[in-house]
Amino acid sequence: MSAALLPIVNTINTYLSDYILFFLLIAVGLWYSIKTRFVQVRCFGEGMRKVFGNLSLNGKKQESGISSFQALATAIAAQVGTGNIVGASGAILTGGPGAIFWMWIIAFFGMATIYAEATLAQKTRKVDKEGNIKGGPVYYITTAFQGGFGKFLATFFAIAITLALGFFGCMVQSNSIGSTFETAFHIPSWIVGVVLVLICGFIFLGGIQRLASVTEKIVPIMAALFLVGGLAVLIVRIKYVPATIAMIFKYAFAPNAIIGGSIGAALKIAATQGAKRGLFSNEAGMGSTPHAHALANVAEPHDQGCVAMIGVFIDTFVVLTLNALVIISTLYTTDGPLANGYFGEVTETLNNANLAQTAFGVVFGEQLGAMFVAIALFFFAFSTILGWNLFGKINVAYLFGEKSTKVYTVIALVFIFLGTLTSSDLVWGLSDMFNNLMVIPNAIALFALTGMVVSMTKGVKKK
Repeated sequence: MSAALLPIVNTINTYLSDYILFFLLIAVGLWYSIKTRFVQVRCFGEGMRKVFGNLSLNGKKQESGISSFQALATAIAAQVGTGNIVGASGAILTGGPGAIFWMWIIAFFGMATIYAEATLAQKTRKVDKEGNIKGGPVYYITTAFQGGFGKFLATFFAIAITLALGFFGCMVQSNSIGSTFETAFHIPSWIVGVVLVLICGFIFLGGIQRLASVTEKIVPIMAALFLVGGLAVLIVRIKYVPATIAMIFKYAFAPNAIIGGSIGAALKIAATQGAKRGLFSNEAGMGSTPHAHALANVAEPHDQGCVAMIGVFIDTFVVLTLNALVIISTLYTTDGPLANGYFGEVTETLNNANLAQTAFGVVFGEQLGAMFVAIALFFFAFSTILGWNLFGKINVAYLFGEKSTKVYTVIALVFIFLGTLTSSDLVWGLSDMFNNLMVIPNAIALFALTGMVVSMTKGVKKK
């Protein structure tokens, strides 16, 4: 059955990512950039001040909802995952170093998209009788479209995100943790799975307050850890950094020199790889992180919109870019194994799963490099599991009511454990497919609610 389904799923993913999502994501980001007078530029400083002005790793307990920084930390926890290491590696191998340039483009426009998502999530959120806050795309989709069509789009989105992130996505993340730990520390992956389920189960049962308390501590720590390691590599390879940056721009427009084929075909591969992996990495336009931003206690929706933009900036322009610079400066420079492209015998030893470990190993040594990436990937993937589980839970509650979330939690833990036992191309494919499908109803609602977003954006004339 798996062999029969995989080609179908891969074909659907190819058409969605190459012919629909690439243009849709650029269109939404460009649309909101224009409509908000490039809010990602005008209000970037405001967002940085709101995030780092009152930074605390031990936020006050909220009566309901969470603090603005806790919401950002939960969003970043979801954004910064295997996409930043494995996803970026895959984009570089397939599309060449120039794919990173297109990831930057997606992220720049994505900052305007995620501003719109966060402000809408704040504006349309609901508070139940017990004082619990509920928010996310299903609520602004049904605000945009009243009646049966809105309910259909919201239900479609809720099912897609539950499968994409809550189940298959968490399985993919736990698989990355299990495989890298087995490679680096020779710990059987099933033992990693048991430990992971116990830790996750404890956090899940504590509700949003416990999850937010964990993410606000783990996100700054994991970012600092990776920054220190990445910068150490770049300092050692400092003489290659100018050439590394030059390659990103050169191969963004002439990738055929490094990945082969005609200029037109190569450019399409580089751009679409950047778009696909950019989406999976920063999640702008996907409709996932608005669930976290909806829970933030802020004075105005605009405030959390500015904070949300910083999440995309940190994810792509800091963490992902640092990883890309490490890979290119160690493996694609004149003395690297990929100096002439991803061809020949090197394809038998290097792949997107071990590319980052190999790159860090050039400076740290093979064993230490593998260990460093394994630890970094654990933090990245573990925090993503926490965020994605929350997003799935919110949508399961929308579909079936609050009582159903207990059953959802048990099923999610089973998927997390199974992920450490097996790696299935079909699971990766299904995760990608439902990720792609989530974008469509979310993007439709974003276009429909342009007026609402613009009315909440500071510095834009109200019409």
